[in-house]
Amino acid sequence: MKGRYFVLRTEASRLLIAALGGVNEIGKNMYFIQYDRDLVLIDCGSKFPDESLPGIDLIVPDFSYLLDHQEDIKALVVTHGHEDHIGGIPYLLKQLNIPVYGTALTIGLIKIKLKEHGLLDESQLHVIDENSVVDAGSIRASFFPTIHSIPDCLGIVFETPEGTVVHTGDFKFDMSPVNGPYPDLHRMAEIGKKGVKVLISESTNAERAGFTPSERIVGSHILDAFSSAKQQVFISTFASNVNRVQQIIDAAIETNRKLALLGRSMVNVVEVANDLGYLRIPEGLLIDARDSEKYPPEQIAVLCTGSQGEPMAALSRLASSQHPHIEILPGDTVIIAAGAIPGNERNLSNVVDNLYGIGAKVIYGSGSASGMHVSGHGSQEELKLMLTLMKPEYLFPVHGEFRMLYKHRLLAESVGVPSENVFIVRNGETIQIKNGSASMGPKVHAGNNLVDGLGVGDVGNIVLRDRRHLASDGMLIIVTTLSKTERKMMASPEVISRGFVFVKENEALMEQIHQVILDSMDSLSESEASQWNLIKQILKDDVGRFIYSQTKRRPMILPIIIEV
Repeated sequence: MKGRYFVLRTEASRLLIAALGGVNEIGKNMYFIQYDRDLVLIDCGSKFPDESLPGIDLIVPDFSYLLDHQEDIKALVVTHGHEDHIGGIPYLLKQLNIPVYGTALTIGLIKIKLKEHGLLDESQLHVIDENSVVDAGSIRASFFPTIHSIPDCLGIVFETPEGTVVHTGDFKFDMSPVNGPYPDLHRMAEIGKKGVKVLISESTNAERAGFTPSERIVGSHILDAFSSAKQQVFISTFASNVNRVQQIIDAAIETNRKLALLGRSMVNVVEVANDLGYLRIPEGLLIDARDSEKYPPEQIAVLCTGSQGEPMAALSRLASSQHPHIEILPGDTVIIAAGAIPGNERNLSNVVDNLYGIGAKVIYGSGSASGMHVSGHGSQEELKLMLTLMKPEYLFPVHGEFRMLYKHRLLAESVGVPSENVFIVRNGETIQIKNGSASMGPKVHAGNNLVDGLGVGDVGNIVLRDRRHLASDGMLIIVTTLSKTERKMMASPEVISRGFVFVKENEALMEQIHQVILDSMDSLSESEASQWNLIKQILKDDVGRFIYSQTKRRPMILPIIIEV
């Protein structure tokens, strides 16, 4: 094929496979395969922070290794359009303008992000499908369709001088999908028949027995809930779950309800999916939420973001009666058609509590608990089916925490893959294929880039430590005024408490702290009084010791010296 070439194998030639994100964690998926000077990236996702990262908005992979090898990067191939696979792309493209390949819907969702970041015009975006081929020097990528909770998903087949590497993407074997395509078992079996050296396979549901139920099951439950509701219906799901959005649209049509969209991501995804033909929305179905008062409550349905209890998302604002355009009233039905991502349970529980407090009828929970959600990831039998179809020599389980990767290894053993041929690694550890044999390779730099507002990577461990310190014990500011010539205090020191104690209720303690400062300053020798940094350190030590003896707290102490 034009432009394709293979690097001549030398003693140094080898194939490296690694994760820069996505193993021993849920989210932030990013992988690469590299043969000599040819490197292909797979996905570039993000994940949300937990409570240990105060003030952080988003976490994306550390791109240090890629910046060091930027001349070798031939392409970024994206398996599908979920945030944990595309959320980091704008931050990568700000540093490396590399070609990006994805299906029509995936590229459409990426365009929204790049437009927000002002990167769309200069980006190199290429639409592919299951019949496309991407040549990257010694690596050739072809594709096969997979089923997931978003349309237009692909698995990837990499042909390399060391054999074939297959990345499954996220998948399940849904034999009755809402909008197709059907799982192409014959194509997967044909790939396996030709020989697969390494299978990179997702592990999200490796702990769940059996098969994951079909998405079609959810549609009937949604229709039942819409039909039985006597007033307004509010339903929240992942905006990217386009097939579920279509089932919600169908339920609104069937029950003669108008549909309002709330949440920027919901509006954006519905617009892109509709323009590309992935949604069927009849004229006149969608209305503005502000126009809902023009219709009887039994003719209104609202599709909104916030299924994970995000504080600023539409559902949270509705649950706290703070949405400016529409409100949930007693007797309304609220459906949460999504499962809680690990770490979001508390936020979601708070939202559910608030909804019950309003007097709404709340339907939530995964599986048989409500029928309103099924996973988009294959369970144990599907993971074994993929292994059986692909017949890999080696397995690299990804997309999961350690216990999930470990369970995937056991599943692989049960279908004939030797335990020693399953590589459970951490981000940055490589698998090396050389002369047809796999082993652990050299480590590469991997980690987290923390996004805080417009800043990326400028919040490090020291800043986070200070934020945790402030959140834990607060801050005490000491302002002293010193004479420039005599190096003596010209005014009484001022003590300001922020998050430490409420001054009006702790006047005695504040007076004692004030006296400690005076005693500390009086005890300074002439040489010490001439060194500001030393004065600050002495104040911090003396005041800190006293506060801990009285309160067992360690607030951040910030001395400020004003010279006059």
